[in-house]
Amino acid sequence: MRLALAQLNPLVGDLEGNGQRILAAAERARAGGADLVLTPELSLWGYPPRDLLLRPALIQRQEQVLASLAAACPGGLALLVGVAEPAVGQRQPGLYNALALVQRGRWRHVCRKRLLPTYDVFDERRYFLPGDAPAVLELEAGGRPWRLGLTICEDLWVEENLRSRWPDAVDPIADLEPGRIDLLLNLSASPFGRGKGEVRQALAARAAARLGVPVVYLNQVGGNDELVFDGASFVVAESGRPLLRLACAAEDLGLWEAAPAVATAPVPAPPDPWEQLLRVLVLGVRDYAAKCGFQRALLGLSGGIDSALVAVIAAAALGPDRVEGLRMPSPFSSAGSLDDADALARRLGLRTATLPIDPLMEAFAAALTPELGAPPRGVTEENLQSRIRGTLLMAVANEKGGLLLSTGNKSELAVGYCTLYGDMNGGLAVIGDLYKTTISGLCDWLDGAASGPCRAALGLPPEGELIGAAIRTKPPSAELRPDQRDSDSLPDYAVLDPLLKACIEELRAPEELVAEGADRELVARVAGLLRRAEFKRRQAAPVLKVSDRAFGSGWRMPIASA
Repeated sequence: MRLALAQLNPLVGDLEGNGQRILAAAERARAGGADLVLTPELSLWGYPPRDLLLRPALIQRQEQVLASLAAACPGGLALLVGVAEPAVGQRQPGLYNALALVQRGRWRHVCRKRLLPTYDVFDERRYFLPGDAPAVLELEAGGRPWRLGLTICEDLWVEENLRSRWPDAVDPIADLEPGRIDLLLNLSASPFGRGKGEVRQALAARAAARLGVPVVYLNQVGGNDELVFDGASFVVAESGRPLLRLACAAEDLGLWEAAPAVATAPVPAPPDPWEQLLRVLVLGVRDYAAKCGFQRALLGLSGGIDSALVAVIAAAALGPDRVEGLRMPSPFSSAGSLDDADALARRLGLRTATLPIDPLMEAFAAALTPELGAPPRGVTEENLQSRIRGTLLMAVANEKGGLLLSTGNKSELAVGYCTLYGDMNGGLAVIGDLYKTTISGLCDWLDGAASGPCRAALGLPPEGELIGAAIRTKPPSAELRPDQRDSDSLPDYAVLDPLLKACIEELRAPEELVAEGADRELVARVAGLLRRAEFKRRQAAPVLKVSDRAFGSGWRMPIASA
């Protein structure tokens, strides 16, 4: 049996368009001699469709699209499509997260997802009912019958001791063991997370060992709102050895011969982790802009490392001719920062404009003095500068129809070191899930020789510094008052970021961190800042998710809390 792994980038809710994408992949697969084409979880809808699933008209339209797809599917080809199956005849109305087999001009449901995730960004029990039986699909190919075990995404994420911890829990892999299947297929929509590729590979290898068969793992690719799906689909042998690996952060179509279960060509190693991160961020910006109808992007270019990295990502995502950087100097802006911003723009080929904010600062001071009894000062004056810049950026974005990219990082969002209606303005927070130390590491890699091939592939200058040593090594500063440094208000990021990660991603209690040697006063201060900044994060732009826990749909902390 020759399988085609169609790693597709769907547009959420575009049933007809996604059907055409699936059909185009099927035609390419048939030309390559495929017997069976695999498409990702909910491939007809795009993942996650969220409350679009609650619209009866779309459920009805799905039936029409499936019928059209079946009529147009190349003869002799079988096709697995991710669909939402209405729960007909059940006591509880709802849907199943399901797979449909399209073959010989007809289609039918053949698999229902059994494990429905309700953690982090996932909320599948809001929409779906769990399947109650293992799915085995029997197909003829290559002159012999094949028994294919079918699973959907979370069905593969089974811990070995699942039943010992929860005796009533379902183990979809164990339930396939008596079926004596020839292959295990897992059709997924799994968002990117740093280190997640290794976890997927380990899960597939463990399932392959348990069942004694190769495992085919097919993942969705593309950016959908704050989630970025990296693709990186693969096949592993019974031993766990890789037999096929598809592209990271790009659409791909891979062909694999199921018998004999051997690699037909050398299997490339996965990209460097820094390269994976960069490619995923570029894909997230590119798809967010394209799927929301933006052709251009705009950002404030300060000469700092955060805006420099966002500028690089935007240039790679949209092309430098479609990205504009605004310099908005104040009396506190250093000449070095202005020069650094100019040098970066020249290296990237970005268009820039300069809008000094001194006159606006003076106008605001004059307008506020009668009410305040004195010109604004301290934090009030600093926030005014940020809000003036945010207003200018939004005005230019409105006038030119561009997507304003927010340049704040996760460390700042976590502790509230950002200004509502100021530097938080924007339609997308590109690096809002990257700690400051992670940004430094990625920028160091970008300026190293190892990044050259990746930079060239993304349309960036392949040689020489990109970010620039002057930007990478300068002390972080918002430059909102004379000689300001971030360290005036915050602990050093090398100290702050590990505490934030422990609190945000590992859900560690302050008492645990103190017991392990962290300074009690520092931990209390950081935990307090994290809690008090919740109202700001609730109003932030969507954040591209690249960690286990990002600020966004998977972060549901109360604002008013103790």
